[in-house]
Amino acid sequence: MTKILVIEDDPSIAELVALSLGTVGFEVAAAPTAALGLASLEGVALAILDLGLPDAPGLRLVPAIRAEGIPVLILSARDSLMDKVGGLDAGAEDYITKPFEALELIARVRAILRRHSRDERRLCVAGIDIDIEGRIVRVGGIGIDLTRREFDLLLSLAEHKGIALSRDRLLALAWGYEASCETRTVDVHVQRLREKLGTEAIRTVPGIGYRLEG
Repeated sequence: MTKILVIEDDPSIAELVALSLGTVGFEVAAAPTAALGLASLEGVALAILDLGLPDAPGLRLVPAIRAEGIPVLILSARDSLMDKVGGLDAGAEDYITKPFEALELIARVRAILRRHSRDERRLCVAGIDIDIEGRIVRVGGIGIDLTRREFDLLLSLAEHKGIALSRDRLLALAWGYEASCETRTVDVHVQRLREKLGTEAIRTVPGIGYRLEG
């Protein structure tokens, strides 16, 4: 199980992060101070770091954590452009401001982990092998012909595996800001994906949208 370390002095925020990431299978540990955070890095795949720690500025921890080969995601209430630039310049992979959306946090965490994984350009979910760079999909070793939008929709579902995504959210993820699209478009593409992939792993979530299981 992939281990995430949350270095955060607010127990309610640390608990919320742990609950959010725990729902999609991550193991989450928490450290309320910089000192405890640096002492808890063994076996950690990603550190989520608050900047306002009680014993040291969080920004000072970024180089030390990166020196251990661990990527850093800053999660902070500081939302100025200079804070964000400073965090990224210090070596953080990403920067999210509080309050945060659980779905966004999960997606950002997964994106960082993919970049640092040996298999970062591939996803395998529910027996569906997705080559992200080559935009190739295989099921049981057999290539499946998908349109651009079908691939983008499948990738969006795969990157949020186990999470129920609304049709509006899927439109934003797979279609971007094309105003001409309607939510019915998602239903049509999901049906085509089910037929082409020969799977029922894309589940309908009544009243919400769809979820990819696996």
